[in-house]
Amino acid sequence: MGAAEESGARMRFFRPAPELAPYLSAIYLNDIDPAPGTRMADTLHPEWANLRFMEGDPGIGSIGPGEMEPTPTCVFAGPTCYGTRFETGAVRSWGIGFLPLGWTKFIAAPADAYADRAVDAETDPILQHLARLRPRLRDANADPNDQAAAINNHLLGLLATAPPDDLAVARAHAALADPDLGTVAELAERVGISERSVARLSRRAFGFKPKLLLRRQRFLRTLGQVMLGSNASWSSSLDAHYYDQSHFNRDFRRFMGVTPQAYLAQPRPIVDAAVRGRMAAAGAPMQVLHQPKA
Repeated sequence: MGAAEESGARMRFFRPAPELAPYLSAIYLNDIDPAPGTRMADTLHPEWANLRFMEGDPGIGSIGPGEMEPTPTCVFAGPTCYGTRFETGAVRSWGIGFLPLGWTKFIAAPADAYADRAVDAETDPILQHLARLRPRLRDANADPNDQAAAINNHLLGLLATAPPDDLAVARAHAALADPDLGTVAELAERVGISERSVARLSRRAFGFKPKLLLRRQRFLRTLGQVMLGSNASWSSSLDAHYYDQSHFNRDFRRFMGVTPQAYLAQPRPIVDAAVRGRMAAAGAPMQVLHQPKA
């Protein structure tokens, strides 16, 4: 288990069962306790899919631009290519991060149908088999290790009727995680299918076109380096696939909606705790940067 704490925010990470490691990035518990009568605000970087079970004040949020809306207490967010702005009151939240292979294993819908969307998992017929976990996670006095085990056991039970692993998805994810990968043609070559086929695969299992996925990877590799290093600068952390700082700045505005300088100037109590806790638990600062496991 890895853990990190900022003022009013504590994040704990639990390892998935070995049988679930190819499908999940992490199981995590987030305790948010802002000052009485206030909410804590933050902006989350783009991610793969996540399911969160919340007890308390889940607050409001928005994936990308637009008005923030009430967050369901059992919220499923598909893969995102925008920052997620949110405000939350005092809340305890269990989360499950799904890798692309986990999407094809546990979710009977194409990923692009949920891309940049957050839905109520308890009312969505595609997700209700996952939402059934919620009653086992509501007791704030229960041992977190027991609750993490309940999550593992529930998902292990679903494996018996899940479809077989899609090896093309596994190969595509491994290629995307390689910082040397730079083009869609290279991605198609590594997967062993045509560029047209890799485009269909990308939308179905990853949520977006392959060119946008490559752009998102280079952006998050750079952002992750800066957020981990107390003295790191944008220029010294630029991914090798960026031409220059202005190239990165355009990507930053595309994905986060603000400039790099404006983002670093914002308080990030929840995201900073998540980055440090995830790094300690999984060796990667962000879900999208996890190395897939066989």
